[in-house]
Amino acid sequence: MIRARRIGVTAVAALAALAGTPGLAQARQPSETGLAQARQPSETRPSTTSFDSALPPGWRIGGEGAERLLVWRSPRPVPMGDARVEFHAGDRLLGAPKAENDGRTFRLSLDAVGDAPLKDLQVLAGGRRLDAPADDTARKRRDALSAAEPPAALPANSVDPGRPGAYRTVTGEYGLAPVKLPGFAQPVEMEAVVVAPRGATGKRPLALFLHGRHGTCYKPGGDDVTGDWPCPAGLKAIPSHQGYLKDQRLLASQGYVTVSISANGVNGQDWEAEDGGAQARSSLVRQHLARWAGWAARPGSAPAAVRDAPTADLSRVLLVGHSRGGEGVNRAAMDSLYPPPAAQDGYRGPVRWKIRGTVLIGPTIFGQNPVADVPSATILPGCDGDVSDLQGEVYVDGTRGISRGTALHSAVYVVGANHNYFNSEWTPGLSEAPSSDDFWDDPEQPDPVCSAGAPTRLTADRQHQAGATYIAAAARLFVAGDDRVRPLLDGSGRRAPSADPAQVLTHAVGARRTAGFLPDGGVKVTGGRLCAAIDPDPAEACLPPDTTGSSPHFAWWQTDKEAGRGAIALNWTAPGTATRIRPAAPLSLNGAKSLALRVFVPPNTTGTALDVSVTDSAGHRARLGRVTVDGLPGSERTASYWAREVRVPLTAATRAGLDLKHVKSLELTPRSGSGQAWLMDAWGWAPGTPAVTAAALPRVDIGRLTVEEGDSGTRTYHVPVRVSGHGSGTVRFSVLDPDTGQSVDKLVTVRPGATPVDVPVEVKGDTRFGYDEQHDLLAKAVRGAVIGSYRGGVTARNDDPAPEVTLTPVTDRVTEGGTLTWRISLSEPADVEFWQPVLVLPVTEGAELSTRDVDPQWLLEHAGALPDPERPLSGADVWAWMGIPAGTTTADFSVVTVADQVTEPVESVRLALTDDEAEPLPGHPVLTGTVTDAS
Repeated sequence: MIRARRIGVTAVAALAALAGTPGLAQARQPSETGLAQARQPSETRPSTTSFDSALPPGWRIGGEGAERLLVWRSPRPVPMGDARVEFHAGDRLLGAPKAENDGRTFRLSLDAVGDAPLKDLQVLAGGRRLDAPADDTARKRRDALSAAEPPAALPANSVDPGRPGAYRTVTGEYGLAPVKLPGFAQPVEMEAVVVAPRGATGKRPLALFLHGRHGTCYKPGGDDVTGDWPCPAGLKAIPSHQGYLKDQRLLASQGYVTVSISANGVNGQDWEAEDGGAQARSSLVRQHLARWAGWAARPGSAPAAVRDAPTADLSRVLLVGHSRGGEGVNRAAMDSLYPPPAAQDGYRGPVRWKIRGTVLIGPTIFGQNPVADVPSATILPGCDGDVSDLQGEVYVDGTRGISRGTALHSAVYVVGANHNYFNSEWTPGLSEAPSSDDFWDDPEQPDPVCSAGAPTRLTADRQHQAGATYIAAAARLFVAGDDRVRPLLDGSGRRAPSADPAQVLTHAVGARRTAGFLPDGGVKVTGGRLCAAIDPDPAEACLPPDTTGSSPHFAWWQTDKEAGRGAIALNWTAPGTATRIRPAAPLSLNGAKSLALRVFVPPNTTGTALDVSVTDSAGHRARLGRVTVDGLPGSERTASYWAREVRVPLTAATRAGLDLKHVKSLELTPRSGSGQAWLMDAWGWAPGTPAVTAAALPRVDIGRLTVEEGDSGTRTYHVPVRVSGHGSGTVRFSVLDPDTGQSVDKLVTVRPGATPVDVPVEVKGDTRFGYDEQHDLLAKAVRGAVIGSYRGGVTARNDDPAPEVTLTPVTDRVTEGGTLTWRISLSEPADVEFWQPVLVLPVTEGAELSTRDVDPQWLLEHAGALPDPERPLSGADVWAWMGIPAGTTTADFSVVTVADQVTEPVESVRLALTDDEAEPLPGHPVLTGTVTDAS
């Protein structure tokens, strides 16, 4: 039973129904709010809290009454992008704040923060720190880096999908009535641009493009970009959906009908969605597919742009999504196979299409819930400055062991590519609206890999050409079934000359790979260690916290300690010491031609050599060969710890008479000097692309129940968990404690119609002011299941008014060197810490206390200012946020003065209680403090 904070029982201690069974582990897990894009910019200067608990510069507490907010203001604009901006306190996630249209101010409700101490505050987005100033240490680390040269060019593939086809193309647009999507106040547009082959006969496969989260509106002739929807008067909608015309024309020349849809209405409202808009984007995609299915059946009803195109074959659909659009098309593929709950879905009609594959460009995956039985190619931009943790790698790693494993899931790492330039409408010099390079450049500290002009950095034109080529490769493999392009996607080490000079590397799982050596809980490792992808303990983590750069394989999810994700770490000081990996049961490599390993080494290193050997259940051992692994070009700002796929043939094992149906261990023996390497997995590999049939799986969706606290009595509510679909599977559920941020994890077998976990939440009504309380549950698939809504819970709304606040003098007349004190009082105690700002105002008569008349440390902590140049104290913008602890009614605000040898007149200071915008509260007096001269 979970009880609310106000009745004093924590979540973890009360989870008897869940914690009393085997298989549980505890990890820290913070709460989170929905994303937000507020409407009005604030001109109020950032400030600090009380003298004893000052927030860092740029942070303050804002809001009034029940709407208290933690506010951070960036010193420079933060462009609207796809990575989720998050507030953290040390290792704990506080939540995802709302962004105002000024592009600098971010606000998070204190409901999400709960009782977490506001210490070591940080702002992160896509794994990168937004609020940390450059320091000498970072500069020295960067200066010490010597980025590797671009990888050597790979052999050319026999087929180049980047070459235009035989068809000329025709382009048109359509606009339909907007649609209402659940949870969004404003309708979402149904607009698209169509590019099709001219003169093609018969039905043609359909490729649908969905752009990501970008600004929605702009002012022609200016630099103003907003996230509003609909666009205010005087602003135009940014045509993000027109940014893939290059890709569309290439596919259309090869015989595909293509459509790129607009999603500004989702971008302008997705801050209201707990999943960041994934379900809404899926609904929008399927609304368009439903229209195309209808037009295919009744061509005369189609818009002109569709009538000018060949009839689309809805049994052969490719979905292409950029950034949050990638997560949106992944969810659309899921929803097409495993229908979502009707209440959360914006499309409820029949599924009259078949999605053959997806292409995901620099995608987000907040839910870490890829669709295992739909083939995918994920483009990872090596210089992504938006989704900079390259979390899209989860679309590959996260499919392992989930279903049948026949769908190919490819990661396509493009060295030197940024996030935006795959879309021409997000590219400076090409876009209609203002745009920028998302990998921001510091001229004084150029990045050796990604700054403009670096040998490894791609121009916008070359980057977009590479993207178009690999989109076409995925279409040709997944939709057309041409296995000749597979080597471009599956880690076989071939290149498409049309993408030159871009350096493109791939690895993959699935297709004709057999059982694999995986870093899961059942494996035993000697000579190395099984490490954790996400763990605050450096002894357990695969990469220590001081690592220069990061790994896409270890992208952070919702907890700072996560079970079920890891790698096998090798660390040696001399060649010859083997690391042995032994799975829980022998594996079969029967039918495989090679052993394919995904291994990464530190960036900018070369020549790491490993001997590869296997042993069967009878003890027969064979050395298969030697692999050499080079690191990617990397810097402290790149996610370059990325696995290269290397292969060794199994012919030596066959010659040695090994029983390949029963392989019990794998050995990796370093043959180079001291070094490090990490093994992600190893598989039996054979060429070919098998047909994919989606398994009938159960789908889990967690709902959100919002209830009123009430004034009395106790009520029990249950976190809504829905299981639909067919069959059974294994899911890891995590119950979160809103007070401590800890979670309790449990592996659960789920079946349709059954309640897999029962998480009761007890809410006791009262009449004291507090914040809303959120009790959350997470879910992640482990085997044989899909997860739709991965996060939900019960939110108890506070329905009590804030107490009245007054300001009275305690010591309002002192001799210089003394301390002026006033008392802030509440009319009654609150259940949470209550924050009230106090502002120093200019005096109206006589001399005002100056910045040299107060203690310098006091001035620094209350105003972030120095005494010189000397100025009136009100000119230093002293606006202090005072915290009154929960259960108490008073807090004192003091002004610490200093004595000097200068003869001065009587000086004074004026104070007022204010609102969130530093305006004095109506009906509250302005108080004065007086300081007399001591000389």
